[in-house]
Amino acid sequence: LRNPRVTDLIKSQKHIMTQQASGLESLAPLVRSVEETPSPIPSTIRGTIPTWINGSFLRNGPGKFEFGKDRYNHWFDGMALMHQFHICEGNVTYNSRFLQSDSYVCNSEKNRIVVSEFGTLAMPDPCKNIFARFFSRFQIPKATDNAGVNFVKYKGDFYASTETNYMRRIDPQSLETKEKVDWSQYIAVNSATAHPHYDREGATYNMGNSYSKSGFFYNIIRVPPPEEKAATEDSADLTGAKVICSIRAAEPRKPSYYHSFVMSENYIVFIEQPLKMDLMKLMYTGMESEVMYRAAPMLTLHQINAFEDSGFLVMDMCCADDGEVIGDFTLGNLRRDSGEEMDKFYNSLCRNLPRRYILPLTVDEQTPLDQDLVTLRNYTATAKKTKQGEVYMTHEELHSDELLQYGGLEFPQINYHHYNGRPYRYFYSCGFGHVFSDSLLKMDIHTKELKVWRYPGLYPSEPVFVASPNATEEDDGVVLSVIITPRKEKSSFLLVLDAKTFTELGRAEVPVNIPYGTHGVFNKMS
Repeated sequence: LRNPRVTDLIKSQKHIMTQQASGLESLAPLVRSVEETPSPIPSTIRGTIPTWINGSFLRNGPGKFEFGKDRYNHWFDGMALMHQFHICEGNVTYNSRFLQSDSYVCNSEKNRIVVSEFGTLAMPDPCKNIFARFFSRFQIPKATDNAGVNFVKYKGDFYASTETNYMRRIDPQSLETKEKVDWSQYIAVNSATAHPHYDREGATYNMGNSYSKSGFFYNIIRVPPPEEKAATEDSADLTGAKVICSIRAAEPRKPSYYHSFVMSENYIVFIEQPLKMDLMKLMYTGMESEVMYRAAPMLTLHQINAFEDSGFLVMDMCCADDGEVIGDFTLGNLRRDSGEEMDKFYNSLCRNLPRRYILPLTVDEQTPLDQDLVTLRNYTATAKKTKQGEVYMTHEELHSDELLQYGGLEFPQINYHHYNGRPYRYFYSCGFGHVFSDSLLKMDIHTKELKVWRYPGLYPSEPVFVASPNATEEDDGVVLSVIITPRKEKSSFLLVLDAKTFTELGRAEVPVNIPYGTHGVFNKMS
């Protein structure tokens, strides 16, 4: 995911832009196996939890890193542990359960790793004879159903999701694992992301890969809204799912990795990393645009938002100039000792920063060459037609220098229900002054000013915005985040911030150890 031609430039940018950390503490306690808490336990409330919050904050992520004598190599490999903070009338309970995936069940039964994961290859069964063990080394590993990345919603049902073709339907109230769902049984894709988008009619959009003799394709998937009669049926239902657009990979044998994508009201943007950006018109025609949009090499895992404005598509993303970070998050690196070893690892990482790209939507044969096409006021991003059917873009930095002291940011979230795909002003994210996030940030993209929640030794999860009843402004509501610490056993808590002032309203403390996780959602209850 890195272009060798820009390696030297990247190194110089990293040196200029980032502050060197010193004396960082070990994060080993945040990446160790924990026990599940299947029955809800009460929390201790400090401050006040608004009584209007009614629902469950669901979190997903790795929670078990070994079976017997076998150890996983990478943070992504850990077995999925689902967490629930149930909030009702100012009170909070907590419970957690391991996803009963085939991977988890088989590994548990054998008391060793028998299913390969992202960074760990399962070894042959020692009980097999020598010939069976030899030939098993040449078998292609089956895709895992260890869905530990996110919770997603299709037709009203919740699923634990990862980046293979398998999901697991779950009960969002009990965290019970239900049936395994294989995308390939519904549409011709071999995988799908764990970051779908939802339109205002209830349909879900995602992206998935497919490959055949004719090449490798990136596919836009649409799953229709739930039907009224389906609400009474307790079974997975992806009927009606279809591929509405397929994009051939530029290099059939070297497809791009992607973790998510951007959707505005009328367009989807797929970023083929690290060399180019493709734009497809979605809602109206389902056809790929004839214009190719290019930019300097970069890696983006999570997009912030996108919206259309006067013939332009404005796209905001968290971007890095180096893609090696994905492979760097081995458990060995994350468990480095405090001080010099941890400092060295953190200081080697590229920082993620928010950037804005602007795509002109009316480029045709009459559009002049080598002229900035961005006519929107108060934007510094550029877009120039370099030849017929091709536009080259430069980005605008969506931050001030103040952000650099917090190590850049990731895990961006917005007031999704009301502002996804529309003009917006605020987003919430995690600051990365350590290998794991050590602050919560609120960014005003109009002024590029920050509000910050940060305390030494506390590590917050991805923030999730929950709008208050009858909200009249974009940031009327609260921000939820799960806070963990490596400094004290069983000292985790749910943090509730006033989204407008970014000050603490209350916290719900629970006497459990929670590993550092990935993503989560709020499941509002009536």
